Amino acid sequence: MVMTRQFNEATVLDKVLDVFWSQGWVATSMADLAEAADVQRGSLYHAYASKEHLFELAFDRYAERVLADSRQALDAPTARLALQRFFETSITSMTADVPPRGCFTTKTAVESAAIGDSALRRVRDLVAQLEVVIADALSRDALRDSLRMSPDQTARAVMIFTRGLAVMERIHAEPGSLREMAALQITLLLGSEESTRT
Repeated sequence: MVMTRQFNEATVLDKVLDVFWSQGWVATSMADLAEAADVQRGSLYHAYASKEHLFELAFDRYAERVLADSRQALDAPTARLALQRFFETSITSMTADVPPRGCFTTKTAVESAAIGDSALRRVRDLVAQLEVVIADALSRDALRDSLRMSPDQTARAVMIFTRGLAVMERIHAEPGSLREMAALQITLLLGSEESTRT
């Protein structure tokens, strides 16, 4: 007979994600996760079998939100506004908490050797999907003509920049500085004709 879970899985995964994001993989124990989720450690083991599986489910939940938030941010009438909104979404995600918890994707990549191959695959998949989302958004006629490069090249440049931005957040930990860097990157990505129109 299959036992029914006595907790809300979505709520548990949200709380598990918060712990992994704040503390990192290595510093997080199943006891930490059980305490944060307000679930008995034995119940977590029974439901998910391991810390690794819990992490995978939490990361997948995070990835879904990142992709949805990015699509929404990029749905803008101009390339400048689309990029501003995309970078603002990233900066807010990294700096919202006190102390700031940084970029979960980057933290996962750094700890992937300890977590396992599935973690690195998930990071690669998310970065690749994000690049496609950005390129698709910038491929619209109203946006594409403002770019210095092709939408695909611009999307690749955006992804490279956001990885650097995640590192700069760890150094500066101040949203204003990150926004200045993002504004400079946007200037580099957009053509001079677009600059004179806005």
